[in-house]
Amino acid sequence: MYRFMSEYDYVVVGGGSAGCVLANRLSGEHEVLLLEAGEPDEAREISVPIAWVELLRGEYDWGFRTVPQPELHDRSLHLAQGKAVGGSSSINAQIYERGHPSDFDRWASAGNEGWSYESVREYYERIEGGELPGYGTDGPQRVAEQDGPSPLSEAFVDAAVECGVPRLDRSEVRHAEGAGYTHVTQKNGKRHSAADAFLRPALDRPNLSVETGAEVREVLFDGTRASGVRYVQDGETTRARATGEVILAAGAFNSPKLLMLSGVGPADHLRAHGIEVRADLPGVGRNLQDHLITWVCYESGTGDTYDDADSWPNALRYLLLKRGPFTSNGGEARAYWRSESGLEAPDVQFLFAPAHIERNGLAETSGPAFSVGTSLVRPESRGRVTLQSADYAADPVVDPQYLTRDDDLETLVRGVRKATEIAEADALSPYRGDRIFPSERGEEALVEHVRENAVTYYHPVGTCRMGADEMAVVDDRLRVRDVDGLRVVDASVVPTIPTGNTNAPTLAVAARGAALIAGDD
Repeated sequence: MYRFMSEYDYVVVGGGSAGCVLANRLSGEHEVLLLEAGEPDEAREISVPIAWVELLRGEYDWGFRTVPQPELHDRSLHLAQGKAVGGSSSINAQIYERGHPSDFDRWASAGNEGWSYESVREYYERIEGGELPGYGTDGPQRVAEQDGPSPLSEAFVDAAVECGVPRLDRSEVRHAEGAGYTHVTQKNGKRHSAADAFLRPALDRPNLSVETGAEVREVLFDGTRASGVRYVQDGETTRARATGEVILAAGAFNSPKLLMLSGVGPADHLRAHGIEVRADLPGVGRNLQDHLITWVCYESGTGDTYDDADSWPNALRYLLLKRGPFTSNGGEARAYWRSESGLEAPDVQFLFAPAHIERNGLAETSGPAFSVGTSLVRPESRGRVTLQSADYAADPVVDPQYLTRDDDLETLVRGVRKATEIAEADALSPYRGDRIFPSERGEEALVEHVRENAVTYYHPVGTCRMGADEMAVVDDRLRVRDVDGLRVVDASVVPTIPTGNTNAPTLAVAARGAALIAGDD
């Protein structure tokens, strides 16, 4: 038995998107402790929409990397994950996409009761707020239109329609079909993170405790029941008891890592690191899925790009009026496309940026440019997360095994070819100069371009997936198998990756998970 310093009904590990939703809902009636390894989200750059690129690889990013990926010329890719209150919702590009209805129906058809789109839609409507038709209007998470997007973004939408992609009305709810402006988690010209939406309104509750800089080292057990956690804060070790449940909401990399450090995972792997096996769950860390994205880029002959967005006039306009390029998330428009006829849903997303983008970063450029990103949104490749050692301070070993399925490479190459067609359509001709990259157009050149330039879209999911088979980690109520009092509620429980950006589905998973825990689902 452990000596506990404090006692709560629920201990939530991870103050990201899912953790903020859980803390808000559960602290309405229960004593809740929320533990976040990062620091408070107080930096000014977090609130400025276009500044998200500056947050990557900084103090608010875990800074994980993949192992070298053979299908990407042995490159090791940076894996941005938010390490702050609000998690990745505090450093992402704010795109809000529910996903395609068939995403959730696939989860339900695999035996996960209550996870069809019709079931999950209720939770979307509960969390969404704003004035956009088709979305929820009274929820805490503000979903908004882009504020004054660049004329190039409008031209991109026209170009996609010219190339056969259906047009979306600007206020149509996003079901991953067609071309239109992105909807964003913004309010009054600022980022509206999960911390803004869910956590701050609950901070005055006496039964909610939030600790930052608190790195959880393991889940503690009494027999087979999770009884609390051990965490380190300011160099001191503390134990907190959970009389109800311990809930992991640490994300697709840290949740499986923490399970394995606590003795829950593949038995052989745990024993190899000297960890006592509490529950042999071979699926922990498996089933990793992620979206890849690669860009085509063109010079632009106009001044409507954002390559000089950080000018003093733009900064002053933002400070005084909350208007101008600083309110942009950078990816102002998108389109979804089916690369082959007969598919149940689009398998490619195009993201438009009125700027010079290379490998998900603003590139040094001698002049204005625009870029079209091609993302593989229904990948077949599956990777894994394993332990480097039994030391919590060691990063997890992340091997996404990108493009190990031939279909993934073929789809991405078809997408790049279509992105080039859209970029060279008549609608963009007033803005288009010479193509910067890829420099060659042949099939082999496009394959080489993908292998050399594709990067993660920062959407990892699936490493603690829900299901009923032996490789499932949690059941459809998100309870960890073969132990009691322990759940995982974050993107890691997703069985198959959503068709599109993953922040909104993570919020919906957390909202339903909170309802399951509270007993009001």
